[in-house]
Formats: sequence, C-alpha cells, structure tokens
Amino acid sequence: MRIRTERVHFMPRELTSGVLYVSEEFGIAVHLCACGCGSKIRTPLGPTEWKFEEAEHGPTLYPSVGNWQQNCKSHYWIRDGQVLWGEAWTQEQIKAGRTAEAMRRKAYYDAMYARPEGLLQILWRWVRRLFGR
Repeated sequence: MRIRTERVHFMPRELTSGVLYVSEEFGIAVHLCACGCGSKIRTPLGPTEWKFEEAEHGPTLYPSVGNWQQNCKSHYWIRDGQVLWGEAWTQEQIKAGRTAEAMRRKAYYDAMYARPEGLLQILWRWVRRLFGR
C-alpha cells in the first residue's frame, strides 16, 4: 500500500485510504488504519511523540503505529510512502511499550524543566559535605 501526504489546517471529517493528513500547526497526523478496518489513527507529532518527515517517495512516520485499541491490532511503519508490516504484539509487549513511552516523556520534560544549581545550593552542598551530613 502506498501512502501520500496531504497537508491540512483542520482534519477532514471523511478520510481517504492511503492518505496521511498532517497538520503541523496543530501537531498531529491522521490516517485510516493500513489494514483496511476503517479506524482513524491519530498520531500526535512532537519531540516525545511521533516524528513526521516528507521525502521524494512519500511520508515517513515513526516510531511504528500500533493500533492496539482496535480489534485488528495492526502494527506497522510508514516509511517513504510504504506500509511496512510488523509483528503482532502481546499484551505484555503493549504494556512494556507504553511504560517505555511514559518514561521517555518524563525524562524529556524533567530535563527540560530542570533548574541549574545556583551558587547557594553549591555552597550549601559543600558545607553539608564538610561537616559530614
């Protein structure tokens, strides 16, 4: 199956199979599941979510798409406008994947909002170490 990109401001009510609708303004990509079941796949775009790239041969969306909440349980990648099928995941793999995603998000935002140590904190830490506390 070939996938093409259609850049939009707002997502259309009716989606066409084989089209990856991308709203960079709202940070989301939407398409119909590649298996043909008709479910809408919404993938938020951002530093802790999916990444979208446009190339000569078509769009790339990564990481993989796992349609775990639908009956089809489809798992695939979109690379250079092609759907590449992955293996089905067990419930344990799905849970581990979601946990890993949550940990990556937390690490990203923790690093983003970490405060640099000020002079008083450095001095206080030094005094505490000096007196063995």
